[in-house]
Amino acid sequence: MTSMSRARVARRIAAGAAYGGGGVGLAGAAAVGLVLAEVQLARRRVGNGTSPQVPHADGLYGRTYAGPAEAPLRLTMLGDSTAAGQGVHRGGQTPGALLASGLAALAERPVELRTVATPGARSDDLDRQVALVLADPDPVPDICVIMVGANDVTHRMPPTRSVRHLASAVRRLRTAGAEVVVGTCPDLGTIEPVRQPLRWLARRASRQLAAAQTIGAVEQGGRTVSLGDLLGPEFAENPRELFGPDSYHPSAEGYATAAMAVLPTVCASLGLWPAEEERPDASRREGFLPVARAAAEAASEAGTEVAAAMPSGPRGPWALLKRRRRRRVPEQEPAPASPSS
Repeated sequence: MTSMSRARVARRIAAGAAYGGGGVGLAGAAAVGLVLAEVQLARRRVGNGTSPQVPHADGLYGRTYAGPAEAPLRLTMLGDSTAAGQGVHRGGQTPGALLASGLAALAERPVELRTVATPGARSDDLDRQVALVLADPDPVPDICVIMVGANDVTHRMPPTRSVRHLASAVRRLRTAGAEVVVGTCPDLGTIEPVRQPLRWLARRASRQLAAAQTIGAVEQGGRTVSLGDLLGPEFAENPRELFGPDSYHPSAEGYATAAMAVLPTVCASLGLWPAEEERPDASRREGFLPVARAAAEAASEAGTEVAAAMPSGPRGPWALLKRRRRRRVPEQEPAPASPSS
């Protein structure tokens, strides 16, 4: 599917989400029976992972930066098993811990991590997760990171419904005062046990949903980062290194790859990224595009950020597409034995 075709499909899905439609399919109705049969087979072969218990990672990171002048930054992880860190054995290997450590080092300020993400969650669980975040008596998080979408594809949730729940979550968090970064649906076409033709269909469905998620999130004031590499080319080339023991959830190295892709956008959303890197670089094909086209391009290239720009234009809202350089995530501190909040 070309970038322009993907942009049109993504816009239709996002429009359906906004106006209550539900009839836009991800991979085409003719393929549904085949997909269902292959998904069930792949799910049995993949299983639910060898580490059903997600390591505890909540707590304070960057303690060496603690001081009386400033309260810690507050980071909250929402979404599915990818956001929670299922598949690794230590809290410090989860994406939340990696992001908290990296953010603390770059901000030179402690970071309080809270995780409400739930393994197996689909986008409709974001309503519950956001309610938990907003019910917390502590201040609203400075930054919320949402990673969701893979289970929507494998469970055939209508994409308009997926995007509607995601857009609602972003809107509620932004209204409450939190910055929001969404890691869009990863490329499910490179999960090792999945065979053709599901592999091709899964890749197409994943990218379509990722593009539609981008439109929905950006139009509500969030930023997005494409996570195609989470289960994409890097993982296909190094499956034993970057996948966990269940060949489905990322390994510690895989989560570090994802965290490095998301960290620059987390920092930029908080005004912590170098000012010279905030200007679009034409040599890296960065710039302002209609939001649907930016979403389609981002879905095809992992690590690409999309953020709202001009509110409207001849072809609707516009967005800024950035291909940020990845920086090494600093060595994380051990997570505390229990939450400090």
